[in-house]
Amino acid sequence: MQTSSISRIFSLIIALAFCIIMPVVGYLKIGLPPVVIIGSSATVGFLFWYFTYLKNPTDPKIILPLFLLTVAGLQIHIIEEYETGFAPAMSRLFDIPWTERSFLIVFSLVGPTIYTLTSLGLYYRVPLAGFIAWFIFIGPGVAEFTHYVFPLLTPSLEPGNVSNITQTIHGVEVADMPNYYYKTTGSYYFSGMWTAFLPMIPGIYSIYRLMKEHRLQTK
Repeated sequence: MQTSSISRIFSLIIALAFCIIMPVVGYLKIGLPPVVIIGSSATVGFLFWYFTYLKNPTDPKIILPLFLLTVAGLQIHIIEEYETGFAPAMSRLFDIPWTERSFLIVFSLVGPTIYTLTSLGLYYRVPLAGFIAWFIFIGPGVAEFTHYVFPLLTPSLEPGNVSNITQTIHGVEVADMPNYYYKTTGSYYFSGMWTAFLPMIPGIYSIYRLMKEHRLQTK
């Protein structure tokens, strides 16, 4: 099903703006890690979306269940992250001002709103919704493997101290920052690690399934 030129151009502009603005905002508000994680996920997701969904939106019967499964896994994963202090742990790891409050606002309030609107957009084959879906498949989907790397990285703040710490980072007080450094704790774990596979499995499968569908459409 082809989409109108105006709809494609509008979606393209918004998607490009997202790829540029979100990493910049993340850098200004938190630091370099959001640029690497969000920026790379948005760029890769943009390329997949541009060459697949943008001109020929995928049948909602295929992409919508994949998206909902990935988002459901992500939301369960976020529960573990909240309970184990993911944002403060990242703050301690990278010396960035990421508070628990900002984590909740983005991932528990803003995120679900975007997912709901994206689901509606996928149902009606809105091009921009396809970009958001691809970003989710790449970002919270594939990129969740980083949870298994984080315990090996030396924290920027008091790596040898196993206790939670509270410090002011770049003018922002970040409370109760846990230390998940493997060499200090003796336990191979980082916040969110046990449920990271929940969005990863449907996210990775979605990429395979959607690329397969695209090849069938272009034959």
